[in-house]
Amino acid sequence: MKNKKVPRKEILGTNLNLKRSGDIRSQIVAPYFKQTLYPSRKVFMDQIVWSRSPVRIDLAGGWTDTPPYSMTDGGRVINMAINVNGQEPLQVFVKPTPELHIILRSIDAGLDEKITTLDMLEEFDKVGSPFSIPKAALCLCGLSPKFNSHIFKSLEEYLKQLGYGIELTMLSCIPAGSGLGTSSLLCSACLGALSNFLGFEWSLEEIAQRTLAVEQLLTTGGGWQDQFGGMYGGIKVIESEASILQQPYATTLPNTLFTDPLYGSYHMLYYTGITRTAKNILVEIVNRVIDQDIQTLDILREIKTHSYAVEHAIKKGDITTYGSLLKEAWELNKRLDSGVSTPEIEYLISAIDDWALGYKLPGAGGGGYLYIVAKDLTAVNMIKETLENDFIKKKNARLSEMSLSLKGLQVTSS
Repeated sequence: MKNKKVPRKEILGTNLNLKRSGDIRSQIVAPYFKQTLYPSRKVFMDQIVWSRSPVRIDLAGGWTDTPPYSMTDGGRVINMAINVNGQEPLQVFVKPTPELHIILRSIDAGLDEKITTLDMLEEFDKVGSPFSIPKAALCLCGLSPKFNSHIFKSLEEYLKQLGYGIELTMLSCIPAGSGLGTSSLLCSACLGALSNFLGFEWSLEEIAQRTLAVEQLLTTGGGWQDQFGGMYGGIKVIESEASILQQPYATTLPNTLFTDPLYGSYHMLYYTGITRTAKNILVEIVNRVIDQDIQTLDILREIKTHSYAVEHAIKKGDITTYGSLLKEAWELNKRLDSGVSTPEIEYLISAIDDWALGYKLPGAGGGGYLYIVAKDLTAVNMIKETLENDFIKKKNARLSEMSLSLKGLQVTSS
């Protein structure tokens, strides 16, 4: 499908305000109301479909991927896919069951839910539900008549056509509010596993687009960088043209700064123990873009321009410049919205600043993980010592091992 280029005024409307934010949502979700999806029996009763995903760290350009800015001006983000503590931290398992219902499980939350009706499945907007993501993903896979022109009268009838019920189990080894794109990538992992299980065999691009639609259904908003950042491995610059239909494309960058035996050890990941809700920050910035706030738009353009300098430093393998630009990216995020940092975060950063080339909170900020680039091996040890002595015993804070993921999202069957 070709990008439809539309003037800024037509996208935003002439008097767009907070109440009109649903217009963006409807444009993104609308194509999925018309789909016709016939599931096919692709697995045996003793098989399990297993998807696992890295998370992502955004290095530059974050916020330019978020509608409506990406629709009117195009987005440009540099990020990398990472594994944490030697493994893909997000995993989803889907298996058949002889009973014609759906079982949802969360290993990390220690919860499960049985779904026997379409009404129960379509309750993905229930506040506080641990299963909102898989419910919305299942609906967008055509298990809800709202998203499937193939008519069926009940969930049992759909599952009878499929030939079995569905058991979906999720595992997230990352704390909530991490800033690493966890919710988007968990959604992508669900969609990837269901695509294989139901016989759709969607491409990574299709899964990424559907993830964007699920986030709109859940009213969490957000852009496309999280799913593209984790589903596609390595370090990459991801760009999109200005259009209502966002179709990002990724260009791989050299990974020398991250896999070199020396430089690779300079990259550190620290969980601050401070939780935050990205949605509140997101809504505030999106509203300012909708209102065409001049200062906000100027900073977003500066953020996009800054990404070219980061790309150049990565291509040159210049760790010193890269680190200083990372620090600039953090300062730009704070200029965009002071809520991305807190006094506690600033105190933590000041304690390690002498030994760091750069640092930033990934994602919308406000808490979660802190990504640090140390000046050298001595600085790595000094940062570890400082964090262990002064911070790690507080609020579940801890250092984590991070490594570049070159594989991205993987889906296999037993």
